[in-house]
Amino acid sequence: MSEQQDWNALSDDQFRAVFRSWVEANCPTHLRFMRKQRPVFNEVSEWYHTLADKGWLSPLWPQEYGGMGLDAGKHIVYVEEWARLGCPRIPDHGIGLTGPLLIQYGTQAQKDFFLPRILSGEHVWCQGYSEPNAGSDLASLRTSARRDGDDFIVNGQKIWTTLAHCANWILLLVRTSTDETKRQKGITVLLVDMTTAGCTVRPIPNLRNEADFCEVFFDNVRVPAANVVGEVDQGWALAKAVLGHERIFLGAPSRPEYAIKRLERLAQDRGAFDDPGFVARYAKLRLDLYDLSAAFERFARVLRAGGVLGADVSVLKIFCSELYQRITEEMLTVAGEEARLWDDLHTGEGDVDAMNLYLDSRAPTIFGGSNEIQKGVLAKGVLGLPSSF
Repeated sequence: MSEQQDWNALSDDQFRAVFRSWVEANCPTHLRFMRKQRPVFNEVSEWYHTLADKGWLSPLWPQEYGGMGLDAGKHIVYVEEWARLGCPRIPDHGIGLTGPLLIQYGTQAQKDFFLPRILSGEHVWCQGYSEPNAGSDLASLRTSARRDGDDFIVNGQKIWTTLAHCANWILLLVRTSTDETKRQKGITVLLVDMTTAGCTVRPIPNLRNEADFCEVFFDNVRVPAANVVGEVDQGWALAKAVLGHERIFLGAPSRPEYAIKRLERLAQDRGAFDDPGFVARYAKLRLDLYDLSAAFERFARVLRAGGVLGADVSVLKIFCSELYQRITEEMLTVAGEEARLWDDLHTGEGDVDAMNLYLDSRAPTIFGGSNEIQKGVLAKGVLGLPSSF
């Protein structure tokens, strides 16, 4: 039975205490601080259903749809405590992308059908945006959808589709028109059942031999026209809207905070704090983390006050992802010859997953809009430089 309560009536500190107490009592111990950054649905389904039963699976959905209805300030608390308590990441494209999209733009029939199935875990979603030669330049996508009676016929390929191999539905961007003067026009959002004939998923193992990413191929896949979200050819605005929630949280200091605690543990065990050179490098990393936390809090205050974030929020993602890389690189420096080992490094205070964190830190500068794209956003939106810069 989901819990209905006006969480926004609590102070942030009160909500933080309630959320922390419940998570500590209910999140399975064996799932806390998982080594794997992107577990598949079956690995975390127990936690997924526990959150759903509580009504805490979808923090931003209105309560009428089974969510918590949190305002921006409470959502920040939710995300912060989730990270600090080591809650495992759940496959969240349905919660964070498809659900909000349907709540804002979907028909009543789409809401009635899809939203309950997201909460129950019957539908596990992935996001079909990026394509070969159309990653950061998303508007150049070429996967096509041609109208055929009451259906669309989809042909094309998506790539770097996170956890597509454990999903059964995909939120898909397709090109339905090529006659427009701007590439952003003629794009449509489709909801596609991945069990449909002609849909093929091929995992792409990463450096840790984990299949976080996949290629997805569409060969004459027939999709009901009723699965169009919004208007045909007008999907670009919707595509951008569902990415808006990422803008601040990709710059949250949780990853660097986790990494620097492991660096401290390893450095203390290996005697690195006796080395003035290491102490100087560590001090810079620690001060940079303080600066990141302060910057994050500044943007968070804007949201708490009901404001809208500007282009300058892109600086958070750049600063956070690059700091995460520098911390994990220093960890391998401290590890010395042990840095080559895949296994966790043993210390008196517990194991340190040094190589795992180093490899994990490579990706954030690319996903969610590469740092190069974010710098372009800052150049144009903050510094006022021409778009050709």
